[in-house]
Amino acid sequence: MNVQIIKHKGAPEYAIVPFEEWEKMVSRLEELEDIRDARNVKAAIAEGEETYGSDFVKRLVSGENRLKIWRSHRNLTIAKLAEACGVSVAAVSQIENNKRKPSIDLLVKLARALECDMENII
Repeated sequence: MNVQIIKHKGAPEYAIVPFEEWEKMVSRLEELEDIRDARNVKAAIAEGEETYGSDFVKRLVSGENRLKIWRSHRNLTIAKLAEACGVSVAAVSQIENNKRKPSIDLLVKLARALECDMENII
């Protein structure tokens, strides 16, 4: 590697490298960061972090009702979710069809039943 060292008061202060070598160094550093990130994700999954399939993500970005997506993801019927939250099937159905907004209390219950954050279902 062709490096020029610039000193200030007798101590190295700057290193100048040809631009092509600089680009190679940056590229390699980004590759190493990607490897580190991949290892961290793999470890998190091994420790039980939940993952989401592409169909789940596509539904979220499509604008479909988030409560309905999460309920489906958790393999719950409207009746089972309603029962878990202590509300009627009609109440959950109305929320899923954007005909009713849940109260904060109900939102907390829905999030607990679906094992997700409240922000994920509103």
